[in-house]
Amino acid sequence: MTDATGGARVAGAPTLTIDGLSAGFGARTVLHDVSFPCAGGRVTAVIGPSGCGKSTLLRCLNRLHELQPRAWVRGEVTVKETAADDARATAPTDIYDSAVDPGALRRRIGMVGQRPTPFVTLSVFENVAAGVRAHWPRLSRPALQARVEEALRRSGLWRDVADRLDGNAMALSGGQQQRLCLARALAVQPDVLLLDEPTASLDPLATQRIEELLYDLRGAMTVVLVTHNLLQAARISDDTVFLLEGRVVEGSASRALFTAPRDPRTEAYLTGRFG
Repeated sequence: MTDATGGARVAGAPTLTIDGLSAGFGARTVLHDVSFPCAGGRVTAVIGPSGCGKSTLLRCLNRLHELQPRAWVRGEVTVKETAADDARATAPTDIYDSAVDPGALRRRIGMVGQRPTPFVTLSVFENVAAGVRAHWPRLSRPALQARVEEALRRSGLWRDVADRLDGNAMALSGGQQQRLCLARALAVQPDVLLLDEPTASLDPLATQRIEELLYDLRGAMTVVLVTHNLLQAARISDDTVFLLEGRVVEGSASRALFTAPRDPRTEAYLTGRFG
């Protein structure tokens, strides 16, 4: 079975499909009829110049956009479980359906923003454990500790904080705080992970660790990555979508888009003629 961009779907990770999505604030429209799939188990990069609607798009995918004043959304965003065979496939779920609990949805579709946002009054351990406690309040202490350690290891932070788990998270460096936020998102074991410029404030070594993690996550979860770093998108994404002025210009397998873009506007952006 293949997805709309020609890549093989991976059993177990859901496909996220954006269909006719428009969004904005009051009379201002930021996204115009955006449609594309984010294939299960693959990394989809969303690229485009500043102000083209990338961050708004990401916030629409786990219903954070609607929390902002005068925000509105139209269209559909569906999550479809990927089954080993069609006989066990389930119908897609529209995340904007009135029956969907936004809180439960945000556990399944986690998000890490551009700027670190640790809980300022909590320890390193409690920052990572917070979401786990909220969703699994009866989880045993040993199981909780194991979940926190696993998330910290996956984010490349364990060596830095193993001896100061009880220390305040704000004592960490900016790069460490960003990886802590990533660990917090991973600890609740999301099906989809949304990343908004996650390495923008990191040094090259920390950036490499995050990129290696994203590479390893393919198959286990579906990742949507917003980035200004075109080399990063080319390195770690399977599929890429180019967004311009709130509209999709083109989307395809990353290798094809970066080496042979179909639209002249995409080529102009990739070659630095604007952006």
